[in-house]
Amino acid sequence: MKGILGLLKQRAPPRDESQDSILFSTAFAGQGVDSSMLVPWEARAVEVGAKRLSPSRGGKLLQALWAKDRYMTPLQADGVERMERFFEFASVPANRDLILQDEYGNFMVVLLTGIIAVDRIQPWGEHLRLAETRPGDILGEMSLLDSGIRFSACTTLTDCEIAVLSAEALDDMMNQDPQLAASLVALLARKLSLRLRVVSARLSDHHK
Repeated sequence: MKGILGLLKQRAPPRDESQDSILFSTAFAGQGVDSSMLVPWEARAVEVGAKRLSPSRGGKLLQALWAKDRYMTPLQADGVERMERFFEFASVPANRDLILQDEYGNFMVVLLTGIIAVDRIQPWGEHLRLAETRPGDILGEMSLLDSGIRFSACTTLTDCEIAVLSAEALDDMMNQDPQLAASLVALLARKLSLRLRVVSARLSDHHK
C-alpha cells in the first residue's frame, strides 16, 4: 500500500498519454489474472438489471453521505464534487448479487440508498452474514486496491442506489487529479483496515 501511495503522491507530469497511469486497470494482469476471469462493472450491471441514475442525484447523495462520514470528511465538499465525474451512478433491484465471493472484480461500490447484505461461505461450508450495510458504506474496495479475489458476496436486500468506481476511472483520476486520487486511496485504505479488524473480531468470536 505504501508503494501505491508513493506513486500517487508524485507530482503529475505534463499531460502525455504515453505516460498516463494504468496502475489499477492493469493490476490484475500483473497478478497473472486472465482478462476472461475478470468481472467488470459493465458486465455485472447487465446481469443485475442496473439502470443509470442521474449524476445530479447520485452526486448529491454521495456528497451528503460522505459529509457525515468522519473517515471521508477530509475530502470536503469540493473534493467530492471533483470526484463525482469519475463515478457511475445506478439503481439496482432487490435480491441481486452485486459482488460474488471468490471472483475477480475491478470495481468498488458505494451504497447510496437501501440495504446490502455482506455474506461469506467459509471453506467448510458454513454461511456467515458479516454485515447488513447502510448508506455510505463502501464495498469491494479491497479487490480494487490489491487485485485479489473478492472476500465475500454482496447482495441487495432492497432496491438500492449505488455509486461505482472502476479501476479505469481510478486511473483517470490519478492522471487528471493526482492529489485527489491520493487522498481517496489513503482514506479507502484506512476504512478498509478498520472494517477488516471488525470482521476479524467477529470471525474470532464466532469460533469461540
